[in-house]
Amino acid sequence: MRDADSKIEEVLDAVVGGATDRTCPPLLARAVRYAVFPGGARLRPKLCLAVAAAHGDDDPRLSAAAAAAIELLHCASLVHDDLPCFDNANERRGKPSVHVAFGDQIAVLSGDALIVLAFESLGQAASECLAPARLSSLLSITGRAVGMPFGISAGQAWECEPTVDVSKYHRAKTGSLFVAATCAGAAAAGGDAEPWTLLGERIGEAYQVADDIRDATSDAETLGKPVGQDQIHGRPSAVQESGISGAVNRLRGLVQEGVDSIPACPGGDLLKLLILEEAKRFLPKEMARRAAA
Repeated sequence: MRDADSKIEEVLDAVVGGATDRTCPPLLARAVRYAVFPGGARLRPKLCLAVAAAHGDDDPRLSAAAAAAIELLHCASLVHDDLPCFDNANERRGKPSVHVAFGDQIAVLSGDALIVLAFESLGQAASECLAPARLSSLLSITGRAVGMPFGISAGQAWECEPTVDVSKYHRAKTGSLFVAATCAGAAAAGGDAEPWTLLGERIGEAYQVADDIRDATSDAETLGKPVGQDQIHGRPSAVQESGISGAVNRLRGLVQEGVDSIPACPGGDLLKLLILEEAKRFLPKEMARRAAA
């Protein structure tokens, strides 16, 4: 996974660097870079590259561009999610949120710019790759992940409804980009994207359940962002619905369902091991040890 980490950072730096040169308004340029670097775990782009590798990854430039586009969309969602009109979170990744550091207006524009940049960079890479015909599938996959009725926008909108099914909320707000990661990885490598949907759905929902657990049990210093937000904002939560023990069991089941759904492919066995290893990091170390016991 170390090679994947360096590849992701390299591509993100090139894409963001090209958009934030001296011709860009300085505040916007600084805010966009601030929103992307340093990154978090980069789970979504790593998953995208892992699925592409399992398919043979015959066009690494295209798979890397797809992975970077998904991460840019994720970063955009965090910038918007932290805004006062939503979570009003003052901290993200251990530093002030974009709207705190640069103001609400620049934060809105930064999130918007990152969404556009994701699609622009993907289109540019596809025009120069070995199989440009794969672009239409990649654009459809990434577009669904951020739009309606099942993307991030829909997920955020469910928070505004009086009642919501927690699983449906998790699949839209968090799972959609994980689905994009698995499906885009397959499509970028010339594979059929559809069979990879279930893996993305299950891993995405598992990650959101883990986030609910961390929000309820961890502290701001450890997470690098405010905790207790689900309760404060009355948001749907696996912990509120099932309790800590029930949420942990749900997390385990989702990860296993995801692994079991992996289609037959040359690198399938290695991919299963990578996912299981990565899933161990979803929970705080002490809670993970207790759950394992």
